[in-house]
Amino acid sequence: MAELIVPMSMNTVEQCIELYRNVFNNEPWNETWTVEDAKERLIDLVKTPKFLGFLLYEKDDLVGFIAGNSKQSDKGLTFYIAELCVHNQVQGKGYGSRLLQYLENELKERNIQSLYLLTAKGGAAEAFYIKNNFVENQERVVIKKNL
Repeated sequence: MAELIVPMSMNTVEQCIELYRNVFNNEPWNETWTVEDAKERLIDLVKTPKFLGFLLYEKDDLVGFIAGNSKQSDKGLTFYIAELCVHNQVQGKGYGSRLLQYLENELKERNIQSLYLLTAKGGAAEAFYIKNNFVENQERVVIKKNL
């Protein structure tokens, strides 16, 4: 495998849009991302203070990316994974785990103490994170209100 992991930046957002749409507009998410909305989401993410993200290429093809931002907490810096996206046709082949491990190594070098994310309960994504040693935080609950 000729893999390459490079930093994500404003200059790389355009190449992430279609991958993002293809992944999240299909199973298991079945969302309805337009090009414009996906572009806005990814640009906003890159502009977030303390942003950090990485793209994974297999040969010359973008197969995935991971991105988020760090935040101060009372226990030091923590990192929020906002997006982990791997091409539908290569999911289950270790690309997501490699991106996650790469990110974890970078975070350790930056003295970031922990990382967290939100994902769907009971699906393949939750199983993926559990396989990668994430645990459900029993001290927190996600609460939402529709407006």
